Amino acid sequence: MNHDITVRQVTEPAEKQQIVRQILEALPEWFEIEESRENYIAESAEQPVFAAFDGTEAVGFLCLKETGSATVELAVTGILKRMHRQGIGRMLFEQAKESAAAAGYSFMQVKTVKMGVYPEYDATNRFYLACGFQEFEVLPLWDEANPCQIYVMYLK
Repeated sequence: MNHDITVRQVTEPAEKQQIVRQILEALPEWFEIEESRENYIAESAEQPVFAAFDGTEAVGFLCLKETGSATVELAVTGILKRMHRQGIGRMLFEQAKESAAAAGYSFMQVKTVKMGVYPEYDATNRFYLACGFQEFEVLPLWDEANPCQIYVMYLK
């Protein structure tokens, strides 16, 4: 793990959107659909955003979104490819999880493409499982080619 990485919650809406845009646009394998990418960027302004920095450069982020009075969703996360597998996602997740629990949420959920459909998303699924999420349900939420795996975690 790179020990020069720092994680902090970003509070300024314009900074949140700038970081989210910069990283999502650098990850076309996961965020190639412009409409959904722009939605993530727009929504990030009002969401809790945690960002990882290598010095002053943002190299990753994670956004949370309230989906119910007791539940927060890991809405979107992205880490620059050259920084993958260095523990940055785990650092972001741990800070977001602590923040969600401190804010009184009981559950965290995350949605991704079901394991076995695309190799890029298989790595994503393995990451969520390694963080302690458990399989909840698979739904045809997006479309037939992209079955939505929902994972949940109890925060208390």
